[in-house]
Amino acid sequence: MQLRFLFTAIFILMMQAPRAQEPPLRVALAGISHGHSGWILGRTGKTDVIVAGIWEPDTALAAKAQRQYKLPASLFHTSLPAMLDALKPDAVLAFGSVYAHLEVTEAAAPRGIHVMVEKPLAANLAHARKMESLARKHRIHLLTNYETSWYPSVHTSLRLAADSNLAGAIRMARFNHGHQGPKEIGCGPEFLAWLTDPVLNGAGALNDFGCYGANIMTALMRDKAPVSVSAVIQASWNWTFNRKDMELYGDKTSFSAPDAATLITRGPNGRPQERSVTAKEAQVYTDPFVYLAAVVQGRETVAPWSLYSLENNVMVVRILEAAKISAKTGKSVRP
Repeated sequence: MQLRFLFTAIFILMMQAPRAQEPPLRVALAGISHGHSGWILGRTGKTDVIVAGIWEPDTALAAKAQRQYKLPASLFHTSLPAMLDALKPDAVLAFGSVYAHLEVTEAAAPRGIHVMVEKPLAANLAHARKMESLARKHRIHLLTNYETSWYPSVHTSLRLAADSNLAGAIRMARFNHGHQGPKEIGCGPEFLAWLTDPVLNGAGALNDFGCYGANIMTALMRDKAPVSVSAVIQASWNWTFNRKDMELYGDKTSFSAPDAATLITRGPNGRPQERSVTAKEAQVYTDPFVYLAAVVQGRETVAPWSLYSLENNVMVVRILEAAKISAKTGKSVRP
């Protein structure tokens, strides 16, 4: 009897013991010419994600980053495959041109290394299909990072809009994304060199900012492809201010997210109800690298058709590709 009680006590203590802290996620950077590379290079004072190596083919840019962020020279590599073989990181972060996303995936996927790219997934549909095939074949996570996927207001809007009892049927959606222009907001020359290139970026402001609305709408509609795509997209490098806002209109309730933390709802009476939304309420990761670590370490599951997911972001490129054709032909295009 005493032995049984002792066993029971030990079992209870084991059940109540705190979970061991996860080891840091070791990442390698594949290119740093994207202006968003500062998000990880400047992420100081945190030990949950560690930059194990950096591959940047532009040696002048690499030297500049080394000085700016006070990084050791040993962190930089001249060959992407050699860096991956030597370091065996948990994941690769692609901060080069959108066109280079395929090259990064081709290097990482066969080595079983997970990949997170900056939005959009790919510069064109052919690249997106190849990347999807590589990710499926080698069973890696291939995530696409959008700033709006960190927004509590976006996640809450999607959740509420999916409730037909509250929203009714969604009749219209409007997405306004962009800024004054890449040169006007001070993007560096290494970023401008490919951001304004129709091949390396894919389609200027259309790819750079049109992808946000396509991403959010795909998350809302899940596995439903658009009936058609017309090139009337309010994504621009000519706004008078920086904006990432959206409006979803149901036949019962509308939802407006003018910024990351504000949600405005309107019912049939049209009177707005505005409130702040916290990350805790929305259950959203506000740091993409924390989310990446949770996914790679098995603490978080990427829901099908969710904002970061591969299914969603292949569809985004399909929509963008159709929009490019529509812009050239002046006709609606089925994606």
